[in-house]
Amino acid sequence: MNNLKLALCFIGGFLALQSAALQAQQAPATAQAPGTQPTFRVSVDLVNSDVIVRNKRGQFQSDLSKDDFELYEDGVKQDLTSFVMIHGGRAYTTMAAAPTPIREGIILPAARPVNDTAGRVILFVVDDLHMDFRDTHRIRKLFRDMAKELIHDGDLFGIVSTGTSSIAIDLTYDQTRMEEAANKITGGGMKPSEIIEQSAVGETPQEVMHRAHVAFSTIYDLLHNLEQTHNRRKAVVMISGGYDFNPFASSRAGTAGMGMLNNRNVDPNDPTNAQFLQGQQFSDTDLAIELNELIRQANRANATFYTIDPRGLVAGQDLDEQVDPVEWETHLRKQQDSLRVLAEQTGGIAVVNTNDFSKALKRIDAETSDYYVLGYYSSNPDPTQRRRQVDIRIKKKDADGGNFEVLFRREYTLKPVPTAAKPKG
Repeated sequence: MNNLKLALCFIGGFLALQSAALQAQQAPATAQAPGTQPTFRVSVDLVNSDVIVRNKRGQFQSDLSKDDFELYEDGVKQDLTSFVMIHGGRAYTTMAAAPTPIREGIILPAARPVNDTAGRVILFVVDDLHMDFRDTHRIRKLFRDMAKELIHDGDLFGIVSTGTSSIAIDLTYDQTRMEEAANKITGGGMKPSEIIEQSAVGETPQEVMHRAHVAFSTIYDLLHNLEQTHNRRKAVVMISGGYDFNPFASSRAGTAGMGMLNNRNVDPNDPTNAQFLQGQQFSDTDLAIELNELIRQANRANATFYTIDPRGLVAGQDLDEQVDPVEWETHLRKQQDSLRVLAEQTGGIAVVNTNDFSKALKRIDAETSDYYVLGYYSSNPDPTQRRRQVDIRIKKKDADGGNFEVLFRREYTLKPVPTAAKPKG
């Protein structure tokens, strides 16, 4: 885990060097006289929103300029301060955002020009904590296919794993690192029988929750570091079997669980039944909360999830796992739904229940190769209005006089504002 955290720090530092835009400067807090109310200053950061524009034939429209776009936040039109077109994975028509005014008395070093023209930043997350060991060969083949179909010359990519594969590759242009990572991938997920056996009185095993939290914290730190890169669409290709915070509930709880699931009379005062009932009630909510936090962080970082279930088209459970078929189907559905939520809420796609990975990789390649990035400083400085609705419109029509297909994120969420510490006494 120490190596993993160190690698994430390296990724964040490297992304900062690749950034083409200046960070907004925050005014430091000034000393307050005793007895006076503290003054809070608000700095407005550059907001990036990537847009994919297609004509009726499904082709990317590459002849648009900044004046062809109108962007609204909460119904208020915003002034675009940066405009970048990425076409074929390369940056064109770059208009950098003007830096925020520097307060008098602060001397900053001159900004150095960045020669990086990479239009694609791709992060691969190998969630081996939630992949079956028996699928290792399939996963390695999928990873090698991604190296051939998704990574091209000039693409900047990094790789990190959540578990025992111990993969931590800093952002690089070296495509041979993909083969190096593929050879190290090993599935380490828990089997249904292991999950059931580790449940003492029907509660979700701590190992299940621990693995999910390790995966979520790894991805969250990765997204936090991605915030340092502007004017690029960041793709997070996540290979995972998905998540379920309450797997095989009936089998874990035994007779008590079966009674509850069948709406029979169960004594709520029985500590065993009460514990199981509480887990049933809040487990799905806890999962939704953690997924939403990842989604909010991804939208703030202008990152898009592309989730891939390496199991492909699942026909049924393994013959050596004695689990109720209905329970197993419920478990599988929850896992796949978690992958769908992450992808759909960040503008990506979820590749689940399909063996045609090649078609999915081509679509991911197209969506990360051709797009526009619009940047603006929000005219609403109110930090209490955390959720912001975004609407992007195209002024011109296509060659047939119709409207373009415009794909973009519909909202983003500000970070929570730190609360001031209360004086003692």
